Amino acid sequence: MSEKKPGTSDYAARLQALRAVLAEGGLDGFIVPMTDEYMNEYVPPSARRIEFMTGFTGSAGMLIVMKQKAAFFTDGRYTLQAARQLPHGLFEQHDSLQTPPSDWIRQNLKEGNKLGYDPWLHTAATVERYRMAAVKADAYLAATEKNPVDAIWKDRPPPTAAPIAVHPQQFAGVAPAEKRSMLAAEMERGRLAAAVITDPASVAWLLNVRGADVPHTPLPLSFAILHRDASVDWFVSPRKLADGVNTALGAEVRINAPESFAAKLDELGAQKAAVRIDPQGSASWIVERLRAAGARIDRGPDLCELPRACKNETEIAGMRAAHRRDGAALCKFLHWIDTNAAAGQISELDAEKTLLDFRANGEHFRGTSFDTISGAGPNGAIVHYRTTAETARKLEPGTLYLVDSGGQYLDGTTDVTRTVFIAAPGDEPGEEMRDRFTRVLKGHIALAAIRFPVGTVGQELDALARQYLWATGVDYNHGTGHGVGCYLGVHEGPQNIARRIGREVTPLRPGMVLSNEPGYYKAGHYGIRIENLQLVTGPETLAGGELPVLGFEPLTLAPIDRRLIALGMLTRAEKEWLNAYHRQVFEAIGPQLEGDAAKWLAAATAAI
Repeated sequence: MSEKKPGTSDYAARLQALRAVLAEGGLDGFIVPMTDEYMNEYVPPSARRIEFMTGFTGSAGMLIVMKQKAAFFTDGRYTLQAARQLPHGLFEQHDSLQTPPSDWIRQNLKEGNKLGYDPWLHTAATVERYRMAAVKADAYLAATEKNPVDAIWKDRPPPTAAPIAVHPQQFAGVAPAEKRSMLAAEMERGRLAAAVITDPASVAWLLNVRGADVPHTPLPLSFAILHRDASVDWFVSPRKLADGVNTALGAEVRINAPESFAAKLDELGAQKAAVRIDPQGSASWIVERLRAAGARIDRGPDLCELPRACKNETEIAGMRAAHRRDGAALCKFLHWIDTNAAAGQISELDAEKTLLDFRANGEHFRGTSFDTISGAGPNGAIVHYRTTAETARKLEPGTLYLVDSGGQYLDGTTDVTRTVFIAAPGDEPGEEMRDRFTRVLKGHIALAAIRFPVGTVGQELDALARQYLWATGVDYNHGTGHGVGCYLGVHEGPQNIARRIGREVTPLRPGMVLSNEPGYYKAGHYGIRIENLQLVTGPETLAGGELPVLGFEPLTLAPIDRRLIALGMLTRAEKEWLNAYHRQVFEAIGPQLEGDAAKWLAAATAAI
């Protein structure tokens, strides 16, 4: 029997209990973020405090609880989901881009109010932003020693402790010792004594290890300190290490109990050492501990972030191979959908399970890279929709079905979205569907085909994907492209393609992998998104050109539904791009299919 889902009265009781704890601690309010002490996007069950307090299950959110009100913030990916999941009447809902939490703090705190926060769950940069907002309201921001939500969360799950294994060099491409030496040389040039690495993805990349402490991402949750002599102090329980990890890492990687992390930070401070830490990606508690201990803090990007983003040749080859296998699974699934969905008996959950079954047969498959978005009809308009038994719809003839999914393979990570028309005999997409789909496709092609000078940042490319939607007065409320790791996070920085500047401006570089995913969403009706992953290639100097330029190579291999294309809207160059892409799909995936599936792919990728 399934566990009973909390109702509005349960969440009201939790709010009341939290307010009582805050009052005991002399606090007028408390900030609850959707993260853990590692600043992960996907967090283990023990860190899902917002879900406990509100029922919201998305990956981006912020809750501020005051004595008389509670405000919930999320971005455009989750506004519709939040409206469905938040208990009615308990929370104000805000779009975090239109009303940032810092603005809300400035406008809603009263003189003398004390707003609490857990310094382990906010970056130093975020704390400073909230502190300034509180000051403008003549109020105070106060760090708490313990998280008050945990005081009322009586059945909080225990922290995860999944085994940690070596990620073989046949997939990683470069040995940990070589990575450590490369970064140590950079530290020497910058006169840094140490670098505190707080991003588990960076630790995993640096040491060539993988774990399973969070959903969908093979991360071992841990901190590390890299020293200028290329040695590393790694703060992780020895009980989590699989056989062979210590031997593979060698004596220069010292295993430390997680409880000793604070003392090691104090030791660095006592040496008055110059220590690199990323204030925009590290918990405020760590930065403040270093400062209090006397360390000379060098604020800057995580030293592992950029080399991790620029894949080496082995990783690039692995990403290509993973996408070929993933493409075969997806094509088998799309053929299954095209063959069976017209009867109207396949549910979103049926489709999700079938796609997972196709992927699971692939070599090196280790799981999904995020919760599959399987949205039929109006559910496809919810950008990060997660189907459940209560919300699942059937795939019905004459409607659109959007599926956004990905896989984790030992040699790569995938993320792909396709929107398909569910057609019974004689069914044709409506004129508006075709218009919107074609505008999304034109934007996708514009971004996929662009050549751009070395030094270009993703923000400069974003409008390419939106221009055809803008021309008719519509848009999409999410970024156009995010970075992707290699058997690591499906969302990876510092690279992205978005209108708004993120934490820093980072030029695109060869070896980076990004998504290309424009979309259109008509609330209550349908959603459209076309997403490929693409590799930054080059540089090269074009014939007659003067500047070295970069470009994109598509990694994702799956047909784009030609039934939804208004062919008269495509230029000759766009048709040539689509035909060339479909030819690439057929040549790579065709040999992996048999029988009716192979025939279906030949028809789906035929030239237009």
